[in-house]
Amino acid sequence: MTREPQDVLRQLLSDARRVVVFTGAGISTESGIPDYRSKSGRWSKFTPVTIQDFLASEEKRREYWAEKKELMACFERVKPNAGHIAIARMHTTGKLTGVITQNIDGLHQAAGLPDDKVVELHGTSCAVICFSCGRIDPWEAAYRRLLAGDPAPKCESCGGILKPNTISFGQSLDPAVLNRATRMVEDCDLLLAVGSILIVEPAASFPRMAKSRGARLAIVNLSDTPLDPIADVVIRAPAGEVLPAAVNLKIEH
Repeated sequence: MTREPQDVLRQLLSDARRVVVFTGAGISTESGIPDYRSKSGRWSKFTPVTIQDFLASEEKRREYWAEKKELMACFERVKPNAGHIAIARMHTTGKLTGVITQNIDGLHQAAGLPDDKVVELHGTSCAVICFSCGRIDPWEAAYRRLLAGDPAPKCESCGGILKPNTISFGQSLDPAVLNRATRMVEDCDLLLAVGSILIVEPAASFPRMAKSRGARLAIVNLSDTPLDPIADVVIRAPAGEVLPAAVNLKIEH
């Protein structure tokens, strides 16, 4: 008798001892944060600014910050959804090695995960960094200056170029962050991919790496992914519906 995919996922989580969760934009769209690549995503409205153009041009910095101003307004009002909360619940069981995320919104930490359990591949919009002195500050002060009319905030310490502490086009991922994520994947016995199309590297490499080392692979995503054929279970449903049921978490609405 064929088991329901939800039952398979629940069993995989029950059997696992070292779970790594990989999350993409799909889990955060359920909180109201727009994605980038869909037809109505942010790239349909804003042209991405490369790190080279950002550093070289005041005009490009203003263009970049205009997009970030809108995104920060979104971050200010959104909250973790049931999917984020369910993943945080996994941490309390002692089975969660960590979360590797492509997202920059900080919602995993807002749901209750400690910083040391979250690997943010693309950095975080919850902080800003100065390219001159290296100072890192929370994002709220820069956002207030944007609202007050400053089109491209500068470092309050040295006057240097300020930018959200995220990875931009043309900017390499931090090798230390990649190494930390790789170590997590190499040691896991279950990789749960949530809300990612698993096409953009290194997203696509982590599930393959886990499978090659004997781990199980579960995929929860609304659309097909190229890695569906190698997964132990694939569920086409919102993370906020699937994950609470998988960890026996009752979400109060």
